[in-house]
Amino acid sequence: MAKYLMAMDAGTGSVRAVIFSTEGDQVGCVQKEWTHNEDPRWPGSMDFDWTTNWELARTCVSEVLAKTGIDASDIAAVSTTCMREGILLYDKDGKEIWACANVDARSNDEVGELIAMNPDLEAELYRESGQTYALGALPRLLWVKNKMPEVYEKTARIGMFNDWLIYKLTGELAVEPSNGSTTGIMSLETRNWDPSIAERCGLRTDIFGPVKESGELAGTVSAKGAADTGLAEGTPVIVGGGDCQLGMIGVGACLPGQAGVFGGSFWQYEFNTDNAATDSDCRVRVNCHATPGVWQYEALAFKPGLVMRWFRDGFCQAEKEQAKAEGRDVYDVMNEKAANIPAGSYGMVCCFSDIMNYIHWTHAAPTFTNFELEPEKFNKYTFYRAILENTALLVRGHIELVREATGNEPEELMFGGGAAKSPLWSQIVADVTGKRVKVPVVKEATALGAAIIAGTGVGIYPSVAEGAAKVVKYDTTYEPNPENAAVYEELYQTWKKVYKQQFELSEAGVTKSMWRAPGL
Repeated sequence: MAKYLMAMDAGTGSVRAVIFSTEGDQVGCVQKEWTHNEDPRWPGSMDFDWTTNWELARTCVSEVLAKTGIDASDIAAVSTTCMREGILLYDKDGKEIWACANVDARSNDEVGELIAMNPDLEAELYRESGQTYALGALPRLLWVKNKMPEVYEKTARIGMFNDWLIYKLTGELAVEPSNGSTTGIMSLETRNWDPSIAERCGLRTDIFGPVKESGELAGTVSAKGAADTGLAEGTPVIVGGGDCQLGMIGVGACLPGQAGVFGGSFWQYEFNTDNAATDSDCRVRVNCHATPGVWQYEALAFKPGLVMRWFRDGFCQAEKEQAKAEGRDVYDVMNEKAANIPAGSYGMVCCFSDIMNYIHWTHAAPTFTNFELEPEKFNKYTFYRAILENTALLVRGHIELVREATGNEPEELMFGGGAAKSPLWSQIVADVTGKRVKVPVVKEATALGAAIIAGTGVGIYPSVAEGAAKVVKYDTTYEPNPENAAVYEELYQTWKKVYKQQFELSEAGVTKSMWRAPGL
């Protein structure tokens, strides 16, 4: 009996192949970094190089099989996951003809064109699809129509990157709802394409192929797929999903009412619901979950991980040297120092990302304020802790935002991603939100979610939720500290007032916004 499951995971910065046992233990991983280059003709573009990137992806698979010594016939099933929003266009012969990665920002003009055409259309489409123009495919397709008409005319099919990996393995091309819904061209209610959305935006309606739900059999590894990767021909390939949706499965949050927080370059708060209703004020994103019959409210915090990296590289050279000498992670050194700073950072406030407002998505200039000229109190570790606290304040704001939209909030949070490796950050999230925070053993949960989907698809697990219950193990649980919670309650109210003033300055053009959605 085949004993292993494989996940192929195409992230923004890298692609990897990960092998798990059916008990959920990671057996091997090979990862290769990739880059998405800007076309110099189109500022803000982020092209996806499908030829080079398939070479990297297939090499990850062959190398992880070689590295682990696992016989390809012992892989029971494969599934795939990826960054969301990235799209590929194919011609009638199934050849890739255009692709862009997830944060491609070349379509400013097209967002303006859509708004000018009908100022109310974005909100109307949001209520059906859960998406706005900020990250969706509609402005990008309009860009192709306007700027590359020859590609637009040749386009026969649109797909996502997780589907593309399956296509390369099996020759079968079908989109699934968890990632497909991020295009903004799917009905949340039916979990299927709604070509009328494209029609209302002046786009073609004949490029939408079949949809299969996550967990269904997509196909089997073809002779070419086997030759490319070293997988056994005939190995079942199971429909996967978007990274955050599969990440939720990988932290054990599959059912309505459960919630997760993923801490990386960006932070996502995900809350599962049992219906496809959207927010009446269009403030928060709604996607299909990778579990049929479940949807997700998603609130994104911009750049917490990137702010941490900036602070580390700009101000923490001594800690880098110490970490190198001691063979430790530099963040562990910084966390130890920041743990000595009291909760609330002596009243200092840090601002970067705003609480999500999907229909008008922009952020104030990054700010530190309310500090004093006392180096024993306000040193770099105070500033560092303020960054950690700011991110947790955003999580609290997103819990409240989703509660306003749905009437519900979770009893506890599952915390995954690189930030969950920090005990200090995990405790701060618990203290600021007042929620129990559970950190799984496997912090990078996306690939594990893909493995659970693969195992469910071939009957190893009776359902996705039961598979997750079997393989997801928790490392540590953090309970809120009541004394700290009282400090953070006051800080949260101050933070909201400070952010409001900072936001008004950036909207007036006095300060430079950290990020603005295309067309704003």
